[in-house]
Amino acid sequence: MAGPVTGRGGRATAIRLGAWLLAAAATAPWCAGAEEPAADPQVEKVFEREVTITARLRYLLALPEGYGDDERRWPLLVFLHGAGESGDDLGKVKAHGPPKLLAAGARSFPCIVVSPQSPGRGWNNDHLLALIDEICREERVDEDRIWLTGLSMGGFGTWSLAAARPDRFAAIVPICGGGRPNDAARIASIPTWAFHGAKDFVVPLAASQTMIDAVRKAGGEPKFTVYPEAGHDSWTAAYDDAALWEWLYAQSRAGRGPAAAE
Repeated sequence: MAGPVTGRGGRATAIRLGAWLLAAAATAPWCAGAEEPAADPQVEKVFEREVTITARLRYLLALPEGYGDDERRWPLLVFLHGAGESGDDLGKVKAHGPPKLLAAGARSFPCIVVSPQSPGRGWNNDHLLALIDEICREERVDEDRIWLTGLSMGGFGTWSLAAARPDRFAAIVPICGGGRPNDAARIASIPTWAFHGAKDFVVPLAASQTMIDAVRKAGGEPKFTVYPEAGHDSWTAAYDDAALWEWLYAQSRAGRGPAAAE
């Protein structure tokens, strides 16, 4: 066993060691007589306030033949374009889908057609819903027949907007898009017809397949058309399909039952 510490250096070491032990004992939580910790000065609060935002979207509006001749209300078709048509040039929105068909005189629509333009990447659900509300106030819209469709980025937007407000739409047609499977239960009651190309290397077929599988698992009965030879452009064939329009025009929110409302 080591002997006692002696000499001036040994006494200094002993003094420092003793001081350290006393300090540690004084601050140790298990030390008898230790002071209770101070009360937490933080108070739990909740902030809630309605915040007003400014939504600005440029859009194309097409009214059907016979609009305004009487007091009847008309269905509303909302079309969401792809990423390539974003910006501030509305002419770009006419590149595909219903705006292209209207511009070329290739198809007439027995409904109001609204085609907004995203100013950047992606679609903002709040802005789109505000636009739809504005169209419903300004035009003679049958709110039981609001149909939503979009391609690529607009296909993603269609899934997302439908999940945000499933009570607003009578039917949706997402083309070569995708969404969040966790939203499937919210969308399951909405009549849905999705389209995708099997050789799509921009948005893989799995993006639509995953959503369709999730909606079916949630109790929905969506239609799904896969074009075996189509790449990313599956929208041309889809929008040229007379069966799609016949099906879409037959869809009404009034016939969906209470599960559609939230």
